[in-house]
Amino acid sequence: METRATFPVTPETKVRRRPDRASYDRTLAHAILDEALYASVGFNAGDTPCVIPMAFARLGERLVLHGATTSRLQAMLAGGARICVTVTLVDGVVLSRSAMHHSLNYRSVVVFGRPEELEDETEKRAALAAIVDHVLPGRSAETRPPNELELRATRVFALPLEEASVKQRSGGPLEDEDDLELPYWGGVIPLSLAAGAPIDDALHAPRAAVPVGAVRYVRRGVK
Repeated sequence: METRATFPVTPETKVRRRPDRASYDRTLAHAILDEALYASVGFNAGDTPCVIPMAFARLGERLVLHGATTSRLQAMLAGGARICVTVTLVDGVVLSRSAMHHSLNYRSVVVFGRPEELEDETEKRAALAAIVDHVLPGRSAETRPPNELELRATRVFALPLEEASVKQRSGGPLEDEDDLELPYWGGVIPLSLAAGAPIDDALHAPRAAVPVGAVRYVRRGVK
């Protein structure tokens, strides 16, 4: 079945606050998800709402999540729980002449759905490798793969990218005209994720050189 270029707008994904900042473009959502290092996974644990930061990866039109077989979240996902996954990239601090108009420049994605467990070993291993490669492209080929014990102790779930929306802000402060003559500064402080130099394992001397990808580490989409 052909994948639509945009996500359908549902009651959950419809952006009501500042809809001018919303997008349902699938390619844009992919780019933000690929650049983000982690996702926040929200679910209901009985009467208590919970949000857990997790490593993840995008495999085509699915997000893959993993965790210990004994974790509460994994048990809930196996029971068919509906979840909400969000990622946010902060691109700048927006300073206004008015306290009420301070803001952030950001790009975010919200995804709703019911994940399905990946039980086929080949598919499960591919998903786990994708999560490692999401952190550093190609890293899964430079490490020991999960052994049978580790594989049995881990559950992997895939969330279809079917209900999703993007929201973003860019540019300077939105000032009230009456504030423009006030003696205060307005503008943007750009922010970006910058990697430092790799540090060798202090307890166990590495038996290989620092990977090129670690030396030149940069998130996808970050200039």
